[in-house]
Amino acid sequence: MRLRNIPRAESVLKGCREVIDAPALYRGSWNDVFGNENPLYIEIGMGKGKFLLTMAERHPERNYIGIERYSSVLLRAVEKYMESENEAPRNIRFICMDAADIADVFDQGEVSGIYLNFSDPWPKARHARRRLTSKEYLYRYDKIAADGAMLEFKTDNRGLFDFSIGEVRECSRWEMGGYTTDLHSDEDMNRGNVMTEYEEKFSAKGNPICKLRAVRKA
Repeated sequence: MRLRNIPRAESVLKGCREVIDAPALYRGSWNDVFGNENPLYIEIGMGKGKFLLTMAERHPERNYIGIERYSSVLLRAVEKYMESENEAPRNIRFICMDAADIADVFDQGEVSGIYLNFSDPWPKARHARRRLTSKEYLYRYDKIAADGAMLEFKTDNRGLFDFSIGEVRECSRWEMGGYTTDLHSDEDMNRGNVMTEYEEKFSAKGNPICKLRAVRKA
């Protein structure tokens, strides 16, 4: 899908101090960026930002970074953040980058949690390695995750979900911590759930939401 270019995106992103330019410069020192020693959680493919902004508000004891590949998409989340003004959470930052380069931005053991919400399914078999839950990406996450780090993935795409379960089970560095094919009917998996914009949309149509939780092995 070709994304529409938004001319103002570059200037808005540069004007927001929470958007980190040249993030590789901070590899291994993200606690210095936040000014504390709180654990770091990241969302890859944050869309309009509702999920991450809500998580940052609920958990001031954590630091959060939202990652988006395209500036036109990140713009929506940043504008929502900036609209909050003085009420905006201070424990959040944003990066515009390709997730394939994630090990260049975060050091080993630096990330305590990874969220993947309604990621691009890349439906063609030849594109399977591009899926954010593929073994290729799971090994990338292993390079930045702390022992016992959590990875959570939500989708309404059952084909992608089944693929993701298989990839986690075949990856030597991650183990399954639980999964459900009907999140909103699963009391345990749904506890503390924050709905994304896509989740609200798909749920309203009656689509069941799938979720899995994986844990990085020590």
